[in-house]
Amino acid sequence: MAKGAQRTCSVVGLAVLGVLVFFASLQGETALASSSAAGRLNRPAAVLDTYVITPFGYFHPSCARQLAEGEKLLADGRVEHADGTVDAKVPVCQYPQYAATGLPLTAEMFSGGPAKLPIISGWLEYISATTSTSYGKISATWTVPPPSTTYHGQVLFFFSGFEDINNVVTIVQPVLQFGESAAGGGDYWEIASWNCCLNGIVWFSHLVKVSPGDTIVGTISPTCKKDVGDCATWNVVTEDETIDKKTTLAKSPAEGQTWNWAFGAVAEVYSVENCTDFPADSDLVFTVTLYDQNLDVISNPGWVGSPAGSGTSPWCNYGLNVTATQETLEY
Repeated sequence: MAKGAQRTCSVVGLAVLGVLVFFASLQGETALASSSAAGRLNRPAAVLDTYVITPFGYFHPSCARQLAEGEKLLADGRVEHADGTVDAKVPVCQYPQYAATGLPLTAEMFSGGPAKLPIISGWLEYISATTSTSYGKISATWTVPPPSTTYHGQVLFFFSGFEDINNVVTIVQPVLQFGESAAGGGDYWEIASWNCCLNGIVWFSHLVKVSPGDTIVGTISPTCKKDVGDCATWNVVTEDETIDKKTTLAKSPAEGQTWNWAFGAVAEVYSVENCTDFPADSDLVFTVTLYDQNLDVISNPGWVGSPAGSGTSPWCNYGLNVTATQETLEY
C-alpha cells in the first residue's frame, strides 16, 4: 500500500448448531478478539483502539469502505450501485488519519514518496520503478507463503501497485494480507483490491480467503483502449488462480493522476514483534510484467530496491533481490 493511508477490523460469528459447536464458536471469537487486542497494544498513543489498519495507515472505521460486487467508485467519490442508482452525497472522511508512527497523514508527509514513511509498522521494504511518461499496465504473480509461526494481532500486507510520483493523491493495488485489517481477516491469508484515498476514504473489494501454495495474480489495467496514459478509470483485480476466485475494483478512478510510479513488490507490516511473526519461510518472489503507455511490455523497467533500514527492530535478515522480471522480498 502506498505512501499514504491505512487500517480496519471485523469479526464474523458462527451459527449455533448445538451446545458444543456454540461454545467452540465462542472460543474462536474470543481468540480473535484477544489477538486483535494484542495488536492494538503496539499502536502509537495518538491512535485510538477503534481505528482500523489499512495498507495506508490507521483510519477511522467510517473512512474505510467496501465496494460490493457490481458497485463502482465514481470520480467524485460517490458510489454507483449495481442497480444503477448513485449515492446522493459525496462521502468525505471527517476524522484524522495516521501513519504507522502516529503522525497525522498530510499531503506534505508523502510528497517525497514512501522513503519518508516509517520503516517497521509501516512500509518495510519495496521495489519500484519510475517513468517520465506513464505506465499502461502491471501484472504480478506470486505464491501464498506459509502462515506466520506466531500470531498476536500483527498485520502483514504484500502487494504491487501504481501511483503518481508528482501528484500523490491515491494508490491502487492488489493485496495479499495476513491478519485483521479494515477489510476483515484473521490469522490466515486473504486477498482484496484497494484504492486510497479519494476524499480521505479507503476503498476495498471483498476479501477472498486463500491458502498457502495458491498462485495469486494481481493486475492493474486501463479501461481505455486509447490514450492509456490519461485513462480515467482502471480495473484492479486480485485473483487466486488455484481456486479460480477473484476480487475486483472495477473502473476505479485515477483521480487525474498519471501512473508513472510502479511498485513491483512491497512488504508493509504492523505490530511485528518477533521474526516468527513473518511467514514460516524466508522470502516472497513476485514475477512482474510492466507495460508502457502503448501497452507494450517493458523488457527492463529499471527496478530499484528500497531495503529496510539497518536500525529496524526486530531485525529478520531483510533483503531484496531485484531482476528485470522477478522482485524478491526477504524476511
